[in-house]
Amino acid sequence: MIADIRPSPIAGTWYSADPTRLARQVDAYLQAAVLPSLEGEVIGLISPHAGHRYSGRTAGYAFRAVQGQHYDLVAVICPLHGYFPGDLLTTGHKAYSTPLGPVWVDSAAVEALDEALQQVSPVKLARIVNDSEHSLEIELPFLQRALADEFQLLPVMVRSQSKAAARALGEALGRVLAGKRALLVASTDLSHFYPQEIAEQLDKTMLQQIADFSPEGVFRAEESGAGFACGFPAVAAVLWAARALGGNAVRVLHHSTSADETGDASQVVGYGAAAILKKDSH
Repeated sequence: MIADIRPSPIAGTWYSADPTRLARQVDAYLQAAVLPSLEGEVIGLISPHAGHRYSGRTAGYAFRAVQGQHYDLVAVICPLHGYFPGDLLTTGHKAYSTPLGPVWVDSAAVEALDEALQQVSPVKLARIVNDSEHSLEIELPFLQRALADEFQLLPVMVRSQSKAAARALGEALGRVLAGKRALLVASTDLSHFYPQEIAEQLDKTMLQQIADFSPEGVFRAEESGAGFACGFPAVAAVLWAARALGGNAVRVLHHSTSADETGDASQVVGYGAAAILKKDSH
């Protein structure tokens, strides 16, 4: 029998399993983030997904941009690090468990996304249970602490690295989220296991494509080797979706590497935070 609630495979390792400690740690990351003035409505975020110890400080900058706000629906788009057949995947459970309580999946939104995808591409949305994917779950405690109240989740794990699949997902998300009080979240880390100096250049190039609101540029940077992001198709899909929803600006809010936490600059992982904005055109 499949449990209604997906059990967390990472609580206690990637972040604290103790609810009081977890809440305190996430709140500290949020409070430490000092943001520039953001013009317009925040409709999307880009946030890292390493263990909170490593990337929580940078993630705090992303979620600080929506702290205290209300969204009915949050679409978290992430890569799939494990193997499972299918280009795009979602959960077969009704909720995700975290130490801070369950995050309920909006089953109607999942169905609507599946239908919208079928209208624009041959890519289907496959359902999996008891997945071990960390990159989606790692964002949930930040959402639980930052947002004003409960929200429903539209979870998508992207295994395909094709531009066509990412664009189709972005277009379908744009259709499903139109008219809703919704937030897009792209979960990605940046360059992996380069020396600090090289990582900073690679990350700068990728973050520039994001700042330019260019999903095409994200793909170009990855394909040319000029910049890297493990979740680049998820980032591109979210940028395409945000564009469809009237988004017109991106602010990069923070960059760090694992060396900032470990002191080891020989092989680092890069982390970036950004907010996607819908500015008033008047």
